[in-house]
Amino acid sequence: MTSRDRVYAALRREPVDRIPIFMWFHPETARRLAALLEIPVGRVAEAMGDDIRQTWVNNNYAMEGIVHDREGESHVDFWGIKWVKYGAFNQIAEYPLLHADRREVLDYPFPETHLDELVGLMAPVIRDRRDLFIGCDVSPCVFEMYWRLRGVEMANLDILADPNLAQEMFRRCAEFSIRLGELACDRFPLDWFWTGDDVAGQQSMIMNPAVWREQIKPHLRRVFDVGKRRGLWVAYHSCGAVRDIIGDLVEMGLDVLNPVQCNCPGMDPLEIKREFGKDLAFMGGVDTQGVLPMGTAGDVRRATAHLIEGMTADGGGYILAASHTVPPETPDDNIFATYAEAGISKEEIFDRASAIRASAAE
Repeated sequence: MTSRDRVYAALRREPVDRIPIFMWFHPETARRLAALLEIPVGRVAEAMGDDIRQTWVNNNYAMEGIVHDREGESHVDFWGIKWVKYGAFNQIAEYPLLHADRREVLDYPFPETHLDELVGLMAPVIRDRRDLFIGCDVSPCVFEMYWRLRGVEMANLDILADPNLAQEMFRRCAEFSIRLGELACDRFPLDWFWTGDDVAGQQSMIMNPAVWREQIKPHLRRVFDVGKRRGLWVAYHSCGAVRDIIGDLVEMGLDVLNPVQCNCPGMDPLEIKREFGKDLAFMGGVDTQGVLPMGTAGDVRRATAHLIEGMTADGGGYILAASHTVPPETPDDNIFATYAEAGISKEEIFDRASAIRASAAE
């Protein structure tokens, strides 16, 4: 099967030759694998055998797509947000609307002049698409985009103290995601439409689920509708304990939930699969906080086998992926063990890397 055929079959719960894979590597992990395989870092996913390619066209590009090598390096993005590399990740150091009054918040201009440049980030993905399954990521879509501008505390305060302001800004955040999504759908042959909005922490949602339903859900639904109108699978990402709103996401037309962060309350992948598997497919569930970075290769193989068996109990509806980016402290053997349990051997990975080196030398 081609990668595209494999993902489509899995999402339709049809037989596959192996489970589809889409692992997200932290940039440091990707660089280490690239050095081990002696290939460019941009071709690690190809060597590993991942089936899906996508990129960010919204503000997540500023967070994850711009990679700094040294601690303390920074950049200011098109939204006016300052990002600084602290530890393994870029973190927000300055929120452009943190101290803004109501009028200044409403006068804030989204980066409309950069729409073409942002959507153009998809061009390399499409150029190298081959037989892969292709997605476009328009996240963050609503609440998360607003708090990146305003700060989490101020965004939540606006919900309580000035709900009309919050609603207008949520509408504008969603509208920008919609504009990006519509442009990408017009220009590129996509297989799924990737959305996202981190609305939960490690223990619970950031806000009361009832507030999410009233304030966020209607705007997120409009974003989902971009993909639904085009006949695309719609995927949604939120880290954390989102169990309370999964039923709402199903009602909104969601097709694929990610990342199923297994260490959070209520987020056991097999339990969620049993409850919602009739209506949802899932991508994620590989434990990047415990077993993958800290267990033995045998632990990883057993956990991965258990996860795949449970998540495909109805015949499919699952894409193997990590519950977060694979962290730099993860042993190489554990990464290879995950792939081996999914049907891709270490030898196959090294053979593909050799072919990549040979093609580059021609």
